Amino acid sequence: MKITLIKPNIGRLAHSLYVDEGRMEPLQLGVIAGLTPPDVEVVLFDDRMETIDYDDPTDLAAITVETYTARRAYEIAAVFQERGVPVVMGGMHATLIPDEVRQHCDALFIGDAELMWHEVVEDARRGKLKKEYRARPGRPQPGTLTRRDIFKGKGYLPVSLMQFSRGCRFACHFCAISVFFNKTHFIRDVKEVVKEIESQERKLVFFVDDNILSNHEAAKILCRELIPLKIRWISQASIDMTQDRELMRLLVKSGCLGNVIGFESIDPDNLRSMKKSSNFIGGFDDYRTPLKIIREYGLQTWAAFTLGHDHDTLESVKATARFAIENKFCFGAFNILMPYPNTPLYGKLEREGRLLYDGKWWLHPEYRFNYCAFRPARMSPAELTSACFRARRDFNSLGSIISRGLDPATNMRSLYRFLFYMTYNPLYRKETFKKQGMRFGLSNHRAAERMDLLNV
Repeated sequence: MKITLIKPNIGRLAHSLYVDEGRMEPLQLGVIAGLTPPDVEVVLFDDRMETIDYDDPTDLAAITVETYTARRAYEIAAVFQERGVPVVMGGMHATLIPDEVRQHCDALFIGDAELMWHEVVEDARRGKLKKEYRARPGRPQPGTLTRRDIFKGKGYLPVSLMQFSRGCRFACHFCAISVFFNKTHFIRDVKEVVKEIESQERKLVFFVDDNILSNHEAAKILCRELIPLKIRWISQASIDMTQDRELMRLLVKSGCLGNVIGFESIDPDNLRSMKKSSNFIGGFDDYRTPLKIIREYGLQTWAAFTLGHDHDTLESVKATARFAIENKFCFGAFNILMPYPNTPLYGKLEREGRLLYDGKWWLHPEYRFNYCAFRPARMSPAELTSACFRARRDFNSLGSIISRGLDPATNMRSLYRFLFYMTYNPLYRKETFKKQGMRFGLSNHRAAERMDLLNV
């Protein structure tokens, strides 16, 4: 038996698929491969950088679906089905909006794969796939290591993706993660994390956890186990980590370079309305105290903002970019607030009649990447789109990159940190501008879609 794993692209630039030069390993598919019995052949096609070989014989196509890749995922599934290959779809989007996804596959997988993937494989082996598999969220990868041989030769960045935990205890109203995991944080056996790090050669690790520091005591245990491994690592974390000095010391000792931190907004009214409670732990003083602590420990910051909340204005978007530049963040993401399906934010905007593109922006042929998909309260959709692009442009200007890089407390704390900064900032800048305005999927007209795809 043979299973083909597919990582879909986002969409196209002009008339060809976008090639992601900053692509990282699709960890979720490596996990799926690790869960697959050894007598089953597994191949991976990464649509972000290679042509899918639809002529390569296979018994099952397994496609991971995210909201941004849904349109392209459905195009790919249609080609496999046209050729008689059954398709199973899973991933975040499949769990958030299953009724839509099930229309494009033979089997729908809802939830985490660990507990039920073996059942999918055995059913496919017997030619008796069920219409739906529903698994509960739980501890990541119990007894299973990621299969990394399927990543060989695909030009991924030299960073090993891993996971220690899934989910987050907070309940931000725009966040799909809190919906998927029901505001719960699941922790992997730390000994298995250590085993996985030791099983591969790289010394730079990106933990893809939604909030690796959601549980401070569990994070401390992880950090203590990482110290002897002498790796360097990055993850995503909430800013309340600065309330725990022992945790901060352990982060540094364990090799943490820094974290992606969801600031989301510099306006406390926005933070309250989005229920971003993690940013208020210890009080709110315009982030001065936590940023001072982060700089004290020399951690680099990948700052993430969502722009377009009800208290945002054109001036507040500009102020956010100035804030990021002045604080010399390593990277900055200025994301337009996106109404992901089945989140509290989506429900609110739907009730208020503020959704654009018929509500399903991720499928609409006219929607373009990094464009506003709803009517903001204090500006037009076009104004918000332009303001966010200017924020990206200003933050990623050559002058900004140089001035931020020359920060002795963080980005110049060591030669390694400075080289890391100078290597990835130009790449991040390039990819940010390249994706702006990209359309989703390869085909823009459903009538021509099937014919075009069969000739890929």
